[in-house]
Amino acid sequence: MAEAKLWGGRFRGEEDALMEQFNNNFEQTKWLVIPDIDGSIAHVAMQTKVGLLTKDEGETLTDGLLKLKDDVLSGAQKLEGDYEDVHTFVEAKLTEMTGEVGKKLHTARSRNDQVNTDMKLFTRDETRKTADMVTALLDTLKKVADENPCLMPGYTHLQRAQVITFKAYLMAYHGMFSRDKRRLENALDNMDECPLGCGALAGTTHTIDRDFTAKQLNFARPYASFLDGVSDRDYQIEVMSAFSMIMLHLSRLAEELIIFGSSEFDYISLSDAYTTGSSIMPQKKNSDGAELIRGKTGRVYGSLMGMLTLMKGLPLAYNKDMQEDKELFYDALTTVQACLQIAERMIATVTVKPESMKKNVKKGFLNATEVADYLVSKNVPFRDAHGIVGRIVIACEDKNCAIEDMPLDELKTFCDKIEADIYAFIDYDAILHKGIKKEML
Repeated sequence: MAEAKLWGGRFRGEEDALMEQFNNNFEQTKWLVIPDIDGSIAHVAMQTKVGLLTKDEGETLTDGLLKLKDDVLSGAQKLEGDYEDVHTFVEAKLTEMTGEVGKKLHTARSRNDQVNTDMKLFTRDETRKTADMVTALLDTLKKVADENPCLMPGYTHLQRAQVITFKAYLMAYHGMFSRDKRRLENALDNMDECPLGCGALAGTTHTIDRDFTAKQLNFARPYASFLDGVSDRDYQIEVMSAFSMIMLHLSRLAEELIIFGSSEFDYISLSDAYTTGSSIMPQKKNSDGAELIRGKTGRVYGSLMGMLTLMKGLPLAYNKDMQEDKELFYDALTTVQACLQIAERMIATVTVKPESMKKNVKKGFLNATEVADYLVSKNVPFRDAHGIVGRIVIACEDKNCAIEDMPLDELKTFCDKIEADIYAFIDYDAILHKGIKKEML
């Protein structure tokens, strides 16, 4: 049997069955039950403080809500039934437990401020968890980087450019994810306002204490504007924007793990735990963990674009369109968190192949820029030095040799200022110990 609608008193006719199904979102948002109970406990405390409930009534409702929370967490209370939403579920179950006093729970509250409070509590907690996952990835990147300061080709245009280290390569991503963590922390700071007490859009005629409620729920302050308090979904969009940036960086990292793990590069090998095989080709080891991260990035972008599109034309204050925010946010959240955990584990278990990387360093003329720097140190203008080195590279390609393997007498045919000290200057290990490059070691 369907539960009575919280808003049913004004209606003569029954809601169409298809409309009822179309309108309900209990099944899709069961994860909001605990935030709804926590918000209700704070609301009851405020109601009791200002005299909307007696002390005994407040204790009865609080005890009932705490019992319901324990039962939900333990599984004793199943999240099932024909309920319009989690708010209806919580109020109905509380009333079953406490009797008539349960019907007083909603005094001085609207579902509009209630749902935004629930969503803020959930978003805040999950944003903190996501930031912790970013921290775990940062720690792993730093650990693996410190363990692998081996030479590696650096690339521009996906062509070998200059010598770097595998440590420097990983620390570039450390920088990206460090910014991502700050974005999440900034979003947490911006969302530190409590909607509870804003009512439907214009507050309430009851004398309530919004500052008290905000403190009960560990918010810094209540919203200054009732209209803003029920209409605001900026905090979700800001977090989802940070999620999108995280996925952008994860996708770039995943792309390079795929490339560097291929036989054409052979710089790394991903653990069997995060790869799969082929149903027809026995030799294959596919980078499915990394490929899924790369693929799921578009899914998170889609959720963000859905939220932006959802909110872009809504008049103040609450509109039913906003019901769609929850599934978009939840899908982005669970996707990002899964990808962060898989990425951290892939990096933690990666096998680095220094000899393969060093081989490509040797083949790539990655000290050509340093040859130009050497000539500049001999008072050759840089533009002239650039041209000289270009001709040296062509000669080396024709002879199938590296610059450092070309005899001195041949090098001097390109510029008579080249001396024997050039070999020490353009040695790859020496290059990384020069000046500011030491930071890559």
